[in-house]
Amino acid sequence: MQGKIIHNPQSDLFKISLKDIVSEKIDLVQLTHRIAWADVEVHFGPLYSSNGRPSVPTRTMVALLLLKSVFSVADEELIPSWIQNPYWQYFCGEQYFKDTGPCDPSDLVHFRKRIGKEGSEYILKLTVQMHGKDAFEESQVICDTTVQEKDITFPTDAKLYYAIIEQCWKIEKDNKIKLHQSFRFLSKAMRLKLRFAHHPKKKKQARHALKKLKSFAYKLIKQLKTAMNEEQNHFYAEKFSLFTRVLNQQKQDSNKIYSLHEPDVYCMAKGKENKTYEFGCKASIAMTKSTGIIVGATTFEKNTNDLYTIEQTLQQINYTTNKFPEELICDRGYRGKTKVGECKISIPKPLAKTASRYAKQKVRLKFRRRASIEPVIGHLKYQHRMARNFLKGKLGDFMNCVLAAAGFNLKKMLRKLASSLNCLINMVLCYFFVQFKKAAF
Repeated sequence: MQGKIIHNPQSDLFKISLKDIVSEKIDLVQLTHRIAWADVEVHFGPLYSSNGRPSVPTRTMVALLLLKSVFSVADEELIPSWIQNPYWQYFCGEQYFKDTGPCDPSDLVHFRKRIGKEGSEYILKLTVQMHGKDAFEESQVICDTTVQEKDITFPTDAKLYYAIIEQCWKIEKDNKIKLHQSFRFLSKAMRLKLRFAHHPKKKKQARHALKKLKSFAYKLIKQLKTAMNEEQNHFYAEKFSLFTRVLNQQKQDSNKIYSLHEPDVYCMAKGKENKTYEFGCKASIAMTKSTGIIVGATTFEKNTNDLYTIEQTLQQINYTTNKFPEELICDRGYRGKTKVGECKISIPKPLAKTASRYAKQKVRLKFRRRASIEPVIGHLKYQHRMARNFLKGKLGDFMNCVLAAAGFNLKKMLRKLASSLNCLINMVLCYFFVQFKKAAF
């Protein structure tokens, strides 16, 4: 059953009202009044049953996701910070100050799974709509792709083989199976031999140790399959299949597995000096040319060419702004097409020698503006939790990217509200200063 926040007009004698604590001058309070919370509850209403115990209010959960993205806070840190901050409580719709959390941190995980891709895109659309004509009147959109890295270590064969061996030990312990050989001592000895494997004098023994680890993993899987009954084998069939696929993959294979707990991760080489390879998923970011509002943020299940990411990006822009852009300004990675549907694809290219100076300057300024998306991607990564994705699976990839974009849009609105308030205060102070000088003379 969907939970709702009920405000009682009758004040409570023993509780502190948040209206008496917060100041209307604070940008977060002004932002609270700009969001259409009633529409949020209506949109997510069909996801709940009409029977059963009421859930945590939908407004509270959506507000917590937005606070997490805006202020770059982990699920476990969000709730303690919420208890200490009355402005965060006011943003979540509370009437009185609370000294207990609104929910358990794990409830945020369940809520993200409940709303899915469609719900996260709706939250992004909500943040785009807040900017009004700044987002909807733009006909030119800047687009670029980046890598959203997953929370995995740099993959090596030795790490993967030893991870398989450890998981086999865990299966043995969980099912109370006695293995003929566990290879505990030998596995650790082989790992020690793999240290400084690139040293010329240790390459041979490191190669031998790697082969041994691989054979230990094969033997453990075989022992487990033999010791377990049919029902247990069926339960672990998918896991054993993954183990076998990792052990059989070769250096030159495509669609390799780089992590056991995140098998959907793929490798990308973007030509960076500091990071030759990045492991995660490709993400596409689209923002308006003049106002810099993010109107599209999506991820891709495969490492496709930038050109083939355009259609999915345009569909999301159409969803968030209710129209397709007239022109998409991109870099040379998108070369190959000049038009997708009714949208023109512009990439940097030399103009004809007969082109006027004005035409050259106009094109130069347009593609200089295209470069402004690069720092925006940097802000998304290092200020809105997109640098390393801790959410699980393909759904986690998509939601982390979209919520980071929503957090960026909200942060932009907070800065706008704060600057407008400062301008108003300065205008009032100037007015009183002028009146004081007139009275003095």
